[in-house]
Amino acid sequence: MSDQNQNAVYIDYLNRFDIEALGITDEEILAAIEKSLHSQGLGETEIEPRMHIRPRTPEEGHFNVLRGWIGNEIDSAGVKVVGDFVDNYKDNRPSEYGLLTLFDPHMGAPKAIIDATGITEMRTGAMTALGAKYLAPKNPKILAHIGARGTAYWNIRLLCHLYDFDEVRIHSRRPESREAFAAKLEHDLKRKIIVTDNWQSCLEGADIMVEASRLQEPTPLFKTEWIKPGSLVIPYGTMSAVELNLTDMMAKVVMDDWGQAHGIFGALREHVDQGKLTADTLHAELGEIVSGKKAGRESADETILFWHRGLSLSDIALGHAMLKKAEQLSVGQRLRFY
Repeated sequence: MSDQNQNAVYIDYLNRFDIEALGITDEEILAAIEKSLHSQGLGETEIEPRMHIRPRTPEEGHFNVLRGWIGNEIDSAGVKVVGDFVDNYKDNRPSEYGLLTLFDPHMGAPKAIIDATGITEMRTGAMTALGAKYLAPKNPKILAHIGARGTAYWNIRLLCHLYDFDEVRIHSRRPESREAFAAKLEHDLKRKIIVTDNWQSCLEGADIMVEASRLQEPTPLFKTEWIKPGSLVIPYGTMSAVELNLTDMMAKVVMDDWGQAHGIFGALREHVDQGKLTADTLHAELGEIVSGKKAGRESADETILFWHRGLSLSDIALGHAMLKKAEQLSVGQRLRFY
């Protein structure tokens, strides 16, 4: 074999249809993300804070750029670029398009190009569900979810995979959106979904409260007074929907990564900017809890907040798991790069 062939570089390519053909299971998604959190907690990863590209005004849309590296057997560096354009639904398009690229961290060559639109939604839902696994009250009975697009489906699907809820409530701004969302969930999950026409009737008294709204600008629609003591609150909308006093009642505040706390977007942006949430008052990153370095929920009366901003590590870990399954099933294409 010539030196040129020995040094050949190939890229594995998975498009949307390849991802669908994999039939990746709820367990496989959760396992991949939990493993990445464990590695993060042990310090076997590198995370660069996300960057934003704003070609127009923030209200129209922007791009998120996430970068990181995971060691162990994954041993990949990765960059994901995902567009977040809230009005795409008007053209029957997803709110987010994403592309994940993986690289060999030893010589820098590209390894894979993967459609990350689905990955973004799956891994975000997995982060929500794993936050609940370690932080939710025991045997939660009521799940409340604000938002019906983007990552909302996988939030509810994976939470319902972990828990047998008596009630699952949803709300979103547009009636046609929430009704269609409920119908899809009922079909896929084979359970009743309660559709509410306002935030309060959705959230008040729930054991797990997830806020994934798509607001045009920060608006405090999620009232702190609706939060039941001992519950888990997971707000992660790009534009904040919570009140400034939200953190005052929390026994613990947990993040996916403190390095993502600063920036221009996020549910707790004002809390960080005004010093109500700091590195000292943050209880832990979720990876520290998953790896056993710090405690998760310790008592039934703890009211806990989990704020996740989205980790490049989650994209890399789930992309890696998909590549492994694609290899087993002979799905996807291999492209000559060099």
